[in-house]
Amino acid sequence: MELDGRVVLVTGGTRGVGAGIARAFLRAGARVAVCARRPPDAPVEAAGRTAEFHPLDLREPVAVREFFTDLAERYGRLDALVNNAGGTPYRLLGEGEAARHARVVELNLTAPLAVSLAAHPLLRASRGAVVMIGSVSGTRPSPGTAAYGAAKAGLENLARSMAVEWAPDVRVNTLVLGMVETELSHLHYGDEAGIAAVGRTVPLGRLAAPDEIGEAAVFLASDRAAYISGASLLVHGGGERPAFLDAATVNAATPNAATVDVATVHAATPNAATVHAATSNAATVDVATASKESRDGSV
Repeated sequence: MELDGRVVLVTGGTRGVGAGIARAFLRAGARVAVCARRPPDAPVEAAGRTAEFHPLDLREPVAVREFFTDLAERYGRLDALVNNAGGTPYRLLGEGEAARHARVVELNLTAPLAVSLAAHPLLRASRGAVVMIGSVSGTRPSPGTAAYGAAKAGLENLARSMAVEWAPDVRVNTLVLGMVETELSHLHYGDEAGIAAVGRTVPLGRLAAPDEIGEAAVFLASDRAAYISGASLLVHGGGERPAFLDAATVNAATPNAATVDVATVHAATPNAATVHAATSNAATVDVATASKESRDGSV
């Protein structure tokens, strides 16, 4: 297989997007380690292979350093690091103390930096790769998850700088995710009807599957991407249709088929498609990205 003999670490790889990433690497033949604060509800498996779980709180620098010392002894190498762990609860800026928002930044920006630094000697030795899991929340306003959006913007910039500093030994890239359907999607978008309605706001007409994110991560970590570093790959199904197109009274006869019912997301019941719809502008859909879910525990 493509990654036979290689060792990959996926942080927060026990559920949701992280588990999808881990499964994709297992299918590619890699030996996969996943870490999180809590073990998975069920083993992360694919292609007759199982990811190896390691308990770790990424916000504990000493524990992170000790983990990589143990990883070097256990596996002998590290070929790819996927900084996936992260997430945030929904919290308006004025509804939380600065320390609460700072914890979100710590999990989504400072922790990936600490993990990457600890992994660097192993990655340099193998001429490996880092894949950061970013979010479209870092590229646009993110009301209700402002600290998360700021952290993801910082993560993408960190990856570009890291790619320059660590070249040519280590490649560093970012996957910028849109909405992904996971076991926690109902917390952000509501019931099945709400999830489907939000999916129709995406040009491709649906949310991504976690394993599709995994396939993109495998590509960036593989030799097929040997000349790709410092890049950001958008995996968002075409992005978000500009809200003004649906609010405008001209050209209304030819709406985009995938977004014709965008307004219905907030129609009869303001919370039909998202737990937080009451804070959105009626002409827009406040679509929280799936990477908002607390993949490595609540914050």
